Amino acid sequence: MIVPKPKRYAAAPGRFVLDRSTGLTADPALGEVAAWLRAELSPVTGGELLPGAPGQGTIILGLDDLPPESYRLTVACDGIALDAGSPAGAFYGAQTLRQLIGPAAFRRAGGAGALEVPAVHVEDGPRFGWRGAILDVARHFMTKADVLRFIDLMALHKLNVLHLHLTDDQGWRVEIKRYPRLTEIGSWREQSQVGWEGEMDGRPHGGFYTQDDLREIVAYAARRHISVVPEIDLPGHTQSAIAAYPELGNLDTPLGVGTTWGIGANVLNVEDATIEFFKNVFDEVLELFPSPYVCVGGDECPKDQWRASPSAQRRIAELGLRDEDELQSWFIRQFGAYLAERGRRLVGWDEILEGGLAPGAVVAAWRADLGAVAAARAGHDVINCSNTAVYFDYRQSAREDEPVPFGTVLTIEDVYAFEPVPAELRGDPAAERVLGAQCGVWTELIDSSRHVDYMAFPRLAAFAETVWSGPERDLAEFRRRLAAHLPRLEAIGVEYRRESGPLPWQTRPGVPGRPEDPVEWQATLDAWTANLRNPR
Repeated sequence: MIVPKPKRYAAAPGRFVLDRSTGLTADPALGEVAAWLRAELSPVTGGELLPGAPGQGTIILGLDDLPPESYRLTVACDGIALDAGSPAGAFYGAQTLRQLIGPAAFRRAGGAGALEVPAVHVEDGPRFGWRGAILDVARHFMTKADVLRFIDLMALHKLNVLHLHLTDDQGWRVEIKRYPRLTEIGSWREQSQVGWEGEMDGRPHGGFYTQDDLREIVAYAARRHISVVPEIDLPGHTQSAIAAYPELGNLDTPLGVGTTWGIGANVLNVEDATIEFFKNVFDEVLELFPSPYVCVGGDECPKDQWRASPSAQRRIAELGLRDEDELQSWFIRQFGAYLAERGRRLVGWDEILEGGLAPGAVVAAWRADLGAVAAARAGHDVINCSNTAVYFDYRQSAREDEPVPFGTVLTIEDVYAFEPVPAELRGDPAAERVLGAQCGVWTELIDSSRHVDYMAFPRLAAFAETVWSGPERDLAEFRRRLAAHLPRLEAIGVEYRRESGPLPWQTRPGVPGRPEDPVEWQATLDAWTANLRNPR
């Protein structure tokens, strides 16, 4: 009853008894995994899982000739053997072992005594190398403890990329020592909009992470084999930065940090000084985040202020650009080159395709499957973040009692049906460009870790299976395993959304951004692809 589903699972007769006398021995390269497993199991057995010579009643962690994230786990009556291709594979195997033990392995009440582990043989490894979740801490700030807890929940489900959305119109969350006003001013807003179109709540909201906080988050994630990818939005979604440093914007009138949701009109100007400002910001960001990938946003950038700006129009003329879309692409490419010089790769939302994109950039495709197909065929690596399949701010049923309902209905069945490789790419060599996928916990309407729990779970469990396990789907079988998984979530205090009897799922004639008519959808894709321009 493992989630996500392993490649091969074979039950065997008998049980292994895990108790105070159980030992744990590990290859020296797996010492950190062994330390993590001891920390998780010691409180519930009352023992210390001391290292010692392999023998009866011992858990043995070893390395073998397997793919890096793969593992082989055998539980027998006289011991447990976990072999892996790398520390990451051993960690995922240890997570599987923890699930096999059952909810008792997740409780912190000490000294539960002997625990029975069913005898099994498991062979497993992931389908995709990029298995991510976006946590938006810009719209509503999450404490460091909340982020660390979310990392643990990701690790339980064998996800390996935390995309940390750190800046937006409504808040700047990362300390930049060169520019202290980014957090002194940009991290706090006067109030917040209630719901998507509601009134203001009249309460200040804010917070930020010190650089030491972020180092701790990155190190904590790394011990769980999760890479943290930072997102610093530009040139749109930048009102909090402009509020702190007005010279970054296009207007003479001062701005406050954004208090409403949606696409903001205030964007960065295209002056050399502004580009230099953000390169200086990234100098500090790169010191904090060792990930080879860095997201610069690039989405939802209205061009009205550039159209009205003499400075922006001069820049278009000087560079020989055709329009403001190409101006945005030029702007983004400044950061693509900057990152490439430092051995990093730029990640941007699929709008960065629209005026031409430099080779090497990775596209986070969010507008249904359109961006994923267009980007892969244009030769770019793709992360599928389809808003119609894996955006967890969307409501979970059509019931009137859903809290702050937003977006199309996205049920756990819908998430489980998600396929990271779009149908249009299957059989196409461009399908190899799909690195994987990530789900999105966007927090305009999510203002606490309790609400994150409710919106993310159990949908995140379904998503994890779409990126870890094979492309085959058996909803009824998944639901049986999920029923065994939910008590584990309860044991660690996850306030997931519960289903009480049949729910009146909405019958959806179509999904926004993906018309049911295949001819119409193909025409939309062809039109978009035709607009992709070669980089200048």
